[in-house]
Amino acid sequence: MEIRRILVVDDEENMCHMLSMVLGKAGYQVDYVLNGIEALDFLGKFPVDLVLCDVRMPKMDGMALLDAIQEKGIDVLIIMMSAFGTIDTAVEAMKKGAYDYISKPFKPDEVLLTLKKAEERQRLKKENLYLLKNARDRYSFANIVGKSRKMQELFATVEKVADYKTTVLITGPSGTGKEMIARAIHYKGARASNPLVAVNCGGIPENLLESELFGHVKGAFTDAIKSKKGLFLEADGGTLFLDEIGEMPVSLQVKLLRALQEGEIRPVGENRTIEVDVRIIAATTKNLADAVKEGTFREDLYYRLNVIHLEIPPLSERPEDIPLLIEHFIAKHNKRLGLNVEGISRKAMKVLQQYSWPGNVRQLENVLERAMVMSSGDVLDVEDFPDEIRFSKNNKPISNLPETLYSIKEATRWLEKELIIKALKKTGGNRTQAAKLLDISHPALLYKMKDYGIGGIQSKKTNADE
Repeated sequence: MEIRRILVVDDEENMCHMLSMVLGKAGYQVDYVLNGIEALDFLGKFPVDLVLCDVRMPKMDGMALLDAIQEKGIDVLIIMMSAFGTIDTAVEAMKKGAYDYISKPFKPDEVLLTLKKAEERQRLKKENLYLLKNARDRYSFANIVGKSRKMQELFATVEKVADYKTTVLITGPSGTGKEMIARAIHYKGARASNPLVAVNCGGIPENLLESELFGHVKGAFTDAIKSKKGLFLEADGGTLFLDEIGEMPVSLQVKLLRALQEGEIRPVGENRTIEVDVRIIAATTKNLADAVKEGTFREDLYYRLNVIHLEIPPLSERPEDIPLLIEHFIAKHNKRLGLNVEGISRKAMKVLQQYSWPGNVRQLENVLERAMVMSSGDVLDVEDFPDEIRFSKNNKPISNLPETLYSIKEATRWLEKELIIKALKKTGGNRTQAAKLLDISHPALLYKMKDYGIGGIQSKKTNADE
């Protein structure tokens, strides 16, 4: 922000004239009044960027004016001046909302330097607000697309937990958008204006991860030539996103547990603890419950992380979201790459909806971007996509309908039976999980199994139900 118009408020007219001359020569537009009441009247009529205000004045002094400006919500920078100032007065003024405090007598250069600092502060504030808005827009639900029931339930949970410090564990296959969900939680919550720091626990060597997370003091180890804050302190007041938490060494899990329980950390080589205010969001592609049984993940840490559990379903379980995602990515890459792709043919849409997408949303976006760049037409067609997708075995029905079957009613029963068998095979015979996949109640599944004469499909490791 560039400061253009300044209002000087001082009961000494000589001081007003002197400041008007100095600031006028520096290129500022300067007005002055002799007390706080006149200042409030002026501010109510004219736009002002900055107020230079004396503390001691008749009728309404500087502190009272400061209170009144804050009360009325007038958006203006305020710098206080006084020949009788103490540190306590300066501190009180800053607490009330003043940007800075200058002691009289002062040299003209001191005032000009303070103004330049104020301009820089406002510029940074404006820049930070822009970046925050940009981040909020980028990680809003408008950019995490899904109309399926599972995704809508996920969005609702994110809305509920965003404002709380509660620890969140996000699970799901690679490419489903776990980090996008973590960022949505942060930027929708009360910590949005504070840092969001992300780290991949599997991407840093074990011997460096402790220092990266908790910091170290100079001389803590051979290469520690200077002290380092660590990511917990960088995220203080905000959120720390621990991606691939399942890869964290057991030795470090103890320190993470302490940070979660006590709200304090101890940098490597330090003999004292440091308090931190950090919200933890963790993500993993692993089944942490299984890792606990295998002894590779601490049970107490698992329960501490798993306060709110968000599971992102793979794209293959929500094919109804694919058209929305395609529309979103086409618009995104048209804008980013300067393209003019209008859409996708019905035939190509069908092929993409029938593909299994092992790389999930990330793979879909990459495939679409490639197709958009390589296509010679305005509408993407089947030929624009790789052979692995066009000729995938997934682009076939579950099995072949009997040639003699024409009745829609009988075909529906046949398909329902096929889906139930498929879901039971997928879950190893676990009827509770199969019912969830089929999106029906457990009793309804048992009734249909009996109706269709489907026996229990047993898992090799577990019984049919938990």
